[in-house]
Amino acid sequence: MTLYGGDTGKANIEAYVKPFQTSTGINVSPITDDATLSQIELMVTTKNVTVDVCGLDAVSAHIAASKGYLEEIDYSIYKKENIDGLVEICRKPFGVSGLFYSVLTFYNTEKFKAGGPQPTSWADLWDVAKFPGIRTLESGAWGTEGPWEEALLADGVAPDALYPMDVDRVFASLDKIKPHVRKWWESGSENQQMIRDQAAELGSCYDGRAQVLIDEGVPIAINRNRAKLFCDYWVIPKGSPNVQNAQKFIEFATRADRQAEFGKLVAFGPTNLEAYKMMPQEVGAKLTSYPDYMANSIPVNIEWYTQVGSDGLTNNERLMQRWNEWILR
Repeated sequence: MTLYGGDTGKANIEAYVKPFQTSTGINVSPITDDATLSQIELMVTTKNVTVDVCGLDAVSAHIAASKGYLEEIDYSIYKKENIDGLVEICRKPFGVSGLFYSVLTFYNTEKFKAGGPQPTSWADLWDVAKFPGIRTLESGAWGTEGPWEEALLADGVAPDALYPMDVDRVFASLDKIKPHVRKWWESGSENQQMIRDQAAELGSCYDGRAQVLIDEGVPIAINRNRAKLFCDYWVIPKGSPNVQNAQKFIEFATRADRQAEFGKLVAFGPTNLEAYKMMPQEVGAKLTSYPDYMANSIPVNIEWYTQVGSDGLTNNERLMQRWNEWILR
């Protein structure tokens, strides 16, 4: 099974793989790397499925499911309390989400000191007169996680009116902030290094990486107001030779006690909110899906991104094309 790389992969092994093996006697061969849609497509179409469980981003999971590349999840083996604890968007026919993360705003607390004006919203991030400073925002090169929702929110669109997305309005809003953005970051590590080096004074970031910096003593604060909420999914490629064991592993990895252990090891939010009852409050309060934060967060509408238009392109692909033209102007 593919479990992501780095600290996330290590946390998956400690919180899920090792106790699953001990509990069931089923041997697991973990691969600490990211799974991709193209890998799953190749395995399934050539009928050579060599990975039984994959952690997959939401867009890839939705597309893979639409093409028939994924097994259906057997929810009959789940206990009612675990089904009830899982956030609704995390329970799909094709997969179960094991983690939440978000993109939110940050600012340097030495630049924007306590007692003075501090940016607390996407609109503030766009307000260069009130909050002058060096900005960084996420690139739109990869589609879904681009600066789309934040551009609309900054322009006054209500959270419940974001979709279907007005793409022209997105880019009109981005036109306003473009001259003030030093770097459009393309990876969490790049963004994290910029913030650590104080090469940017305010902007957007992943919440987990920002929390690492805060714990290190880097002078930044984050604001979870209208954070963009994402979740990845555990999926089973169609034709897996070990489907039953794969189903058992995913069920195990969505239990509240296991997700609580995962949340203690790496800064991703549980998708089974009962996990928060099983971890110290000071740990839970650093995670994306902490109940107080969920109420103000905006789940990204993956179904809209994967809708196919009359031109045969998904909204995701269309945004990427538009971005590549816009960024060169």
